Amino acid sequence: MTTLPRGAAADQHGAVRRHRAVAVAGAVSAGLLLLSACDQPTPMATVTVGSDSVSSDATCGGEGEVLETAEIQKCLQDDDVESITVNPDDTVRFGVDPEVADERWTILMNGQQLTDDTDNTYRTVPGSVFFNAQYGAQGDSTLVTIKAGDGKEGSEKATGLWSFKLKKDS
Repeated sequence: MTTLPRGAAADQHGAVRRHRAVAVAGAVSAGLLLLSACDQPTPMATVTVGSDSVSSDATCGGEGEVLETAEIQKCLQDDDVESITVNPDDTVRFGVDPEVADERWTILMNGQQLTDDTDNTYRTVPGSVFFNAQYGAQGDSTLVTIKAGDGKEGSEKATGLWSFKLKKDS
């Protein structure tokens, strides 16, 4: 048989429960507040060659706001980026998160547009393109940038840039 507190003990027991409930609710609220203050990671972009892949958060932007031209130019000069080795006979695969695809995206090679913009999450380009002077390649490495747009087909506005260095595998 279970015994329950009676009289003053019952009132004290209920007060302790209310205090615990208030403390738990406060702790949960504080935790949610702290989590909402954390920076959300930017969407990712990935370059895959054969079985090798490199992924990166946005080099610039990536949070949906249109970037200024000066900021874009500065980002396109950044050479502290992920790199991957490419044999010219390989196929290079580019992948973006769905939120990037929703904004439309294109591939830039050394700052010049290489492909039309698309809303797909995946795209392939022959490896030989990245080392062909006809496409603006110079030397044994090429800076390739994924540029997210503002959701309008053919728009020049950029909301994010993800840069990678492709190194020629001889």
